[in-house]
Amino acid sequence: MTDTTARSDAAAAEEPGTATPATEEQIAELVAKLTAESADLKDRLLRTLAEMENLRRRTEREVSDARTYGASNFARDVLAVADNIQRALDSFGPELRAGADESVRAFIDGIELTERELLKALEKNGVKRFDPKGEKFDPNFHQAMFEAPDPSIPAGFVAQVIQPGFKIGERVLRPALVGVSKGGPKVAPVPDATGN
Repeated sequence: MTDTTARSDAAAAEEPGTATPATEEQIAELVAKLTAESADLKDRLLRTLAEMENLRRRTEREVSDARTYGASNFARDVLAVADNIQRALDSFGPELRAGADESVRAFIDGIELTERELLKALEKNGVKRFDPKGEKFDPNFHQAMFEAPDPSIPAGFVAQVIQPGFKIGERVLRPALVGVSKGGPKVAPVPDATGN
């Protein structure tokens, strides 16, 4: 080998961008390192995609809940108005209504119309009134105010509704205030044919 050839080989080895021949062991080590790095990046990518999908679902659920239940505070405030309208209507007893002149009857009709419109507007926005009279007492939807002895209604059922309840979507906006039946007197067990 001439001196010029040796110099050109040495110069080629020192030039940037030219690789020195690697051993098989170095190549295998490099491939293993790149394979591990690729697997790690793939795992991180899959985890990120799963997190993004979970975030998308959670956001959709939160947006849906906000649409459904966003008016809860406002609706709760409006319920006081609905209660006052109902109290105003209840203050006109049947005798007063029957003996009232035309202007008083028109006034009562106007209050009833206002109540219907208010309840319709609430219902349009997902707020529904419920009157649980005769239903089984459920502490998730009813608030017991007293027990009422009523032999015609089984124990544990709503005997009287003091104030109707309201729901928004599937949630209770305001529980119904109710009186719960104690039920009729306990019936003594009938002895069987053997006398027991």
